[in-house]
Amino acid sequence: MGRLHRMPLFPLGLVLYPGEQTPLHIFEPRYKEMVGRCMEQDEPFGIVLFEEDEMADIGCTARIVRIVEQYEDGRMDIVVEGEQRFRILDLYENESYLTVDGETIDEPEETPQRNLQQRLITQHMRLLELAGRTVRPSLYQDVDTLSYVIAPNAGLSSEQKQDVLEILTENQRVAYLVDHLEALIPRVRKMEDLRRRIQSNGHFKDFPPEVE
Repeated sequence: MGRLHRMPLFPLGLVLYPGEQTPLHIFEPRYKEMVGRCMEQDEPFGIVLFEEDEMADIGCTARIVRIVEQYEDGRMDIVVEGEQRFRILDLYENESYLTVDGETIDEPEETPQRNLQQRLITQHMRLLELAGRTVRPSLYQDVDTLSYVIAPNAGLSSEQKQDVLEILTENQRVAYLVDHLEALIPRVRKMEDLRRRIQSNGHFKDFPPEVE
């Protein structure tokens, strides 16, 4: 495990995964300052999930990969990419923004469970089809960590996304997502069938007629 010394920390209501890109709108003065520091020194900052006044202990380092737009008042739209998981060791409040000492979380070596991975891909494609999304098989090709590609768009709650981030190995993460999608897809299918029946008929044929 590697040490991270006094890294800026950005608590947010989202979970970022290694390799995932996400847009951020920076508007608070303290985070304008933080982003300016990271750009000037070419260093990452940490993103951790912060919900209901609780902050997670494990997050992901984020590096700024693109400045989309800078506004006259100092606000900016940026795109960051997740790099590596980390665990917070010590938290400091002597800057306008939080900083941390942390340690990176190494990925153990293991033999990938290809059959389980293919099962997950099939399930995810089915979920996207049910949701009316275009399915691109290339999404799953040439990726180092399949779970981090699928988890952002798998109908997970923030708490479940955090669970995936904290699971130690890829095989365990894939198994978690397979179980999740096995339970989710029948519910989504039922909701889509219900939506189609409402849109096509305006009412259900098995409902009793309205009484005047």
